[in-house]
Amino acid sequence: MAEAYIVGAVRTPVGTKKGALAGVHSADLGAHVLKSLVERTGIDPSAVEDVIMGCVMQVGMQTLDIARTAWLSAGLPESVPGVTIDRQCGSSQQSIHFAAQGVLSGTQDLVIAAGVENMAAVPMGASVPFTADGAVAGFPYGEGWGERYGKQEISQFRGAELMAEKWGLSREDLEAFALESNIRAGKAIEAGYFDREIAPIAGVERDQCARPDTTLEKMAGLKPLREGGVITAAVSSQIAVGASALLIASEEAVRTHGLTPRARIHTLALAGSDPVYMLTGPIPATEKALKKSGLKMDDIDVTEINEAFAPVVLGWQKELGADLAKVNPNGGAIALGHPLGATGGILMAKLLHELERTGGRYGLQTMCEGGGQANATIIERL
Repeated sequence: MAEAYIVGAVRTPVGTKKGALAGVHSADLGAHVLKSLVERTGIDPSAVEDVIMGCVMQVGMQTLDIARTAWLSAGLPESVPGVTIDRQCGSSQQSIHFAAQGVLSGTQDLVIAAGVENMAAVPMGASVPFTADGAVAGFPYGEGWGERYGKQEISQFRGAELMAEKWGLSREDLEAFALESNIRAGKAIEAGYFDREIAPIAGVERDQCARPDTTLEKMAGLKPLREGGVITAAVSSQIAVGASALLIASEEAVRTHGLTPRARIHTLALAGSDPVYMLTGPIPATEKALKKSGLKMDDIDVTEINEAFAPVVLGWQKELGADLAKVNPNGGAIALGHPLGATGGILMAKLLHELERTGGRYGLQTMCEGGGQANATIIERL
């Protein structure tokens, strides 16, 4: 059976919406991680067969197939093509899936999976059109969609509130989780756990978003994002800037190019879920991945699940029975930021390096995505 290996994984530091990375062109952010990946792995860049880059808001500086423009901006061979994909927040996790599938199919040997998003320069929602009455123009409110779901609000913020209600999560529960995320992130940054995976840029060497000095008292003083709700900015992922890139290689490429595989892609899974709840997809995606892999949750040494909102992780944990000590051990997007299209690759870089740091064998990555979807990926450290 063919294998797909992760040979390299690199990311930028994750910057704040007003920090030093905010002024970096998205193509240059992508170029930086692509060039860094080539340098770190020692691969001949002309041997790369495709660059698959996730990006959600494909407007402004992030349009015109940013996978291609980022590769060219890095000064890399023009013979290598690129394609940009959008699976919402899971875009660069999907780029890993597509790259792995190309290798597993035997049709490709070396593929780069990447992601980029500058949410400071291209705001969230920039590519979402609205009608005069405020409805999202992309939803077909007539036949099909309209008959099934009606003309109701469809948003991640409402979905987070619905999840909190469904799983009986109080504001205090969510804030305790968010505090722990920030504490873990602060400790990890201070200990240098992320240093090996980060390629410094624009004078920034470490992640910028973490708030390890926050307190439950500070969180309690914030207004909810919706009147009468439990979701506040403190329990939500932060608007951020970043990029990520991974090199996926076949056994033949490993031999031919003298590469060192660091992990193998063990299992790939996808799931759709209720588009109104929107954020519950990691639950069925994880269940599918575990079933396909023959593993149990207890077999997973490290899990990275995107902290779009605290209820996403806590609702998932209640359904899967996961040990939260092994979930986002170095903090998550509540503390470290969520640069949309880049986050999937960022989480995979964190997962790989944490398995290497701790000696763990199996790692799981999953994340909720717009429209009620999720990816789940299991890797095995080598």
